[in-house]
Amino acid sequence: MLRNLAIDFDSFFASVEQQERPELRGRPVGVVPVMAETTGCIAISIEAKKLGLKRNVRVAEARQLCPGIAIVESRPEVYIDYHRRLKTIIESCVPVKKVQSIDELECELTKDFAAAPERALALARQIKAKLAREAGEFVRCSIGIGPNWFLAKVASDMEKPNGLVLLDAADIPGKLLHLKLSDFCGIGDAMEKRLHAAGIDTVAKLYATSSAQLRAIWGSVEGARFHSWMNGGLQEREVSQHNTIGHAHVLPPQGRNDETALAVLHRLLQKAAMRLRHTGHYAGSLSLSVRYRDDTNWSDDRRFNETQDTLHFTHVLNELWTRRPCDLRGRPPLQIGIALSHLLESGGHTGDLFDQKTEPTRTRLLTAVDELNKTFGKNSVYFGGAHGATDYAPMRIAFTRIPEPELEEIDASRQRRLKPKKETP
Repeated sequence: MLRNLAIDFDSFFASVEQQERPELRGRPVGVVPVMAETTGCIAISIEAKKLGLKRNVRVAEARQLCPGIAIVESRPEVYIDYHRRLKTIIESCVPVKKVQSIDELECELTKDFAAAPERALALARQIKAKLAREAGEFVRCSIGIGPNWFLAKVASDMEKPNGLVLLDAADIPGKLLHLKLSDFCGIGDAMEKRLHAAGIDTVAKLYATSSAQLRAIWGSVEGARFHSWMNGGLQEREVSQHNTIGHAHVLPPQGRNDETALAVLHRLLQKAAMRLRHTGHYAGSLSLSVRYRDDTNWSDDRRFNETQDTLHFTHVLNELWTRRPCDLRGRPPLQIGIALSHLLESGGHTGDLFDQKTEPTRTRLLTAVDELNKTFGKNSVYFGGAHGATDYAPMRIAFTRIPEPELEEIDASRQRRLKPKKETP
């Protein structure tokens, strides 16, 4: 039974740049977070991959290996816009069950396709054609079809770029035996070492291993789930409960000092607090982390009564910053991060007994600040701790989260108006 269809957009950021900029088409392209020779490429085009380049390659190395490569700075807002458009196009053909990431969607096949491989393949071709027609021929995708999302995902990776692979029950495990263990979602470096230690170094041996054995190797029920998925089972995946809102930032060379690091931390904190209020949550803990160039790491955290108050978070951040060990002060920080955790939904929040009079007023004030920033753009109003760092930590797209430009940059739909424009009769 065919139940899932996985759509994985090939070299997504680079392909979008090629679609938007004709001069980049047919050329090797590297997309970077900042224009610097020391940074790594967060995405590379299909042409660059064919020349042997891999994601995260340093710009200087990429230029040596691939003379003539075009290096372009990432534009998250453009990629998010394409993601939304592509999702809408796909939903006009098949239900989207889950957004796995900005460049990967899980779709659910209806019962009409379950026992009809040719119909499922025809649907995939229809999706590809509609995407090319309505979004552009350079934004290509690989599609996998299978009995569950796990196998559909494996299929989508088997023929890249622009591939289309169907795995039916009769194809398992025969069509998978040539793969590497690391080609399966869920087997990273550490798990591959565990499997090798257990004498499992081929896909054939993996399929010959029992559910109980894989559970023992994983050390959890996840091993049994993996056994079920790779054999076409429908056991539901556990949904990760993210109980943290946070941001991290790698400081540029000129910003690797304590003063700038603290200002950027305040900038990150204010972004996180705005997201917290946007989701309707309260946070009961704040953690701070710093990584130095020699891979020394320091972190600390503090618990408190759940709140949404940026001023309270600011006091806690300043207190944590003063706790740094003396031997770390003055050393150039490389990466900093902030996280709000122990989240509580608004319905479960009880105000502090000693703060009942000021909390509603403070909430209205912070809501007004958020509204101004959404309407007129980020940092239109900000707390002084972030002064001098408002240009740091721009919007970034993470593997587990697609940011909302309307929240982190500006909500264009407001047309820079606090009140909706009245319709003329």
